[in-house]
Order: sequence, then structure tokens, then C-alpha cells
Amino acid sequence: MSERKKKLRRTRPHKPPGTSPGTLIVDPHAAPPRLSVIAYGPSGLVEKTISDPHDVCPLLESHDVVWLDVDGLGDVDVIRRIGTAFGLHRLALEDVLDVRKRAKVDRFGTHHYIVAVMVALTRAEGIATTPPVNAAGLNEPAHRDAHAPSEPLQLETEQLSMFLGKKFVITFQERPGDSFDRVRERIRGGQGMIRTGGSGYLAYALLDATIDAYFPILEHYGECLEGLEDLLVQSPTAHRLPEIHTLKRDLLTLRRAIWPLREALNVMLRESSDAFTPETKPYLNDCYDHTVQIMDLVENHREMASGLMDVYLSSMSNRMNEIMKVLTIISTIFMPLTFIAGVYGMNFHPDAGPWSMPELTWRYGYVGCLALMLVSALAMLVYFRRKGWLGGPRRRP
Repeated sequence: MSERKKKLRRTRPHKPPGTSPGTLIVDPHAAPPRLSVIAYGPSGLVEKTISDPHDVCPLLESHDVVWLDVDGLGDVDVIRRIGTAFGLHRLALEDVLDVRKRAKVDRFGTHHYIVAVMVALTRAEGIATTPPVNAAGLNEPAHRDAHAPSEPLQLETEQLSMFLGKKFVITFQERPGDSFDRVRERIRGGQGMIRTGGSGYLAYALLDATIDAYFPILEHYGECLEGLEDLLVQSPTAHRLPEIHTLKRDLLTLRRAIWPLREALNVMLRESSDAFTPETKPYLNDCYDHTVQIMDLVENHREMASGLMDVYLSSMSNRMNEIMKVLTIISTIFMPLTFIAGVYGMNFHPDAGPWSMPELTWRYGYVGCLALMLVSALAMLVYFRRKGWLGGPRRRP
């Protein structure tokens, strides 16, 4: 785990037991909030950065939809003023600052509170990797080398909190940087029905962009698994084990992020709401289908990652068998040589009798003994070769 992740895990504040519901506790290491507004309707489009949340109120009266995007959760006063300006429930604001929440959807009177998890691949030094976007607005995964597991990329997760009202959408993010650039371009250019679909369609577009960001990441992990499987078959080494465990942990993180989001979308499809019009429901259903597809991919990758350990153990066993076979062949070859050397090392004098090793007085006894050893070794090598125990089976015409 990176030092940055360890630091975030240690410094996230916990609410003491017995604290009053709705108490806002800010992470001291959280980034200061930056407020940006996009308001659109028949009267036109307004896009600007504001410092006071109450500056949004005039835009609510003059435009059909107002999108307030808050990057950073480091100022409790700003969060509280946003809740006052839009009439947000204090329990929902408490969940905004508690970034350990699972994906869900809650209804508080006239507005919905939606939680999702955004994912991204970042380099070890903290530089985010953004997949290219084609003309259709879909993320195109970059082509990677088969040795993708060695790339210094790590999975980062971020909680996305969204408030959906009749005329507004408010999004809270932990830090700057998201996958909503294409949505902003569609609003500016008036592409599709995003300018006429109301706040419910805007909420769908943001959720759809969040969900679509999972696909290039899953494709990256799929290529990592395939490359790692090839490496484990070719050269199974112990330093591949941490890579397997890292992949399994990241895939489990993706599963924990997407599984509750699927249930939250199912809730939004079932319940009746003024924000989600009948025209928007089919698009939400398409989002739900995407989450089901992502779940299938995650489960397939998890099964493949679990199988990598079996591949590693099998490859190590095969490698050990090959090593033991070579050592056994070497030992077997030296067995008759040791026997011959032992026989002629007994030194029985030939004068003691006709059976007392007459070869000791032979003129070519030493050369003959070495030749016998060499012939024995070569004969055994030929025999092992014919049997297929050494270098594979012999090809016969």
C-alpha cells in the first residue's frame, strides 16, 4: 500500500460514540473546497466559480437546472452554508464528510442523496492517468504491453456525494479531478437532451460518467492478469506473489464499490420521483445494465486472479520436477562410475591369487578403467535420451 493511502487511512476522523446525529466533522487533511456552478435553461448558460454558496440562489430562479460542484471537503462552514442555502438534511451532510460510506440512495423530503464511488488509476508518483476520449465521448483504453503488471499504477477511490432536487444537482468530491469533463462539454454545446432533460437527466449523466470510468480500468486489469499469467508460466518467481495479491485486493475494492451502486440504481428505478421523469428512467436502466456488466467483469477477473496462485504453484512444481529430474539423471550417471572406482579402489594384490584383481598389473589398466567409465556414462545418456527422460523423446523416422 502506498504511503499516501496509509496516511489517509490513519487521519480520517471518527465520530466519537454518543455524538449528536448530524454533527459535521472535517478531516484536517482534506483539501479546501472550490465551488463551481453551471446553470442552464431557456435563458441561456451561466458558468462561473463562486465563494459564497448563497450566490446560487438567484440562478435557481432564472434557470431550469443549477449544478453546483464542490471539490474539496476541508471547510465545515462552507458545507454548512451549502446545506442552509439548498435546505439539505443535516444527516446527509454528515454522510458527505464521512467518506467511508458505501454507495446508496436516500430520500429526504424534496431531494435525494446519492453516494457513488469514483475510481481512477494513478501513477506511483501521484500523476493521474486519463484514458483518451473519442468523438462519441466514450473512454478508449490505451493499448498496453503484455507486461502490464510491472507498470507503477495504483487504484485510487473517491467518494462522490450527490444531492438531487427538482431544479438543482450538487456534487461533493474529496479532491479536484473527475470524469465529468465530457458532461460539461455536452452542457456547453447543448448536445443531446441534457439541456432539456432537467435535473434528473443531469444526475443520470454524472452517474453514467462515473460508471463508464470503470470499463478502461477493468480492461487494464484484464491485460495485467493475462500478462502476469504468461510470466508465471514462463518464469515463476517469488516476487510475482505481491503482484497477485495487489491485483486481488484492487479487484475486491472495485467489487465493493460497484455492488452497492447497482442496488442504489435499482432503488431509483423502482420508486416514483419528480426528479426522474419517465423519459429519464430508460437511461437509468441503461446505467443499471452497465453496473451488471461491470460486476460480471469484476467476478471474472477475480476468478482469474484466484487461479493465478494455482498457476504459480503448478509452475513452481513443474520447475522443481525438472530440476529434480536433472539432478536424478546426474546422480544415476555417477552411480556406475562410483561403483567402478570403488571396485578398483579396493587394492587386492594380484599375487594373492588368480581372482585378486589381475587388472592391477595390466599395462593399460588405468586407461581401460577411464574408458569403461566413459562408455558407461555415454550408454546411460543414450538410454535416457531414447526413453525421453532427457531432452524429450527421440524422433524416429
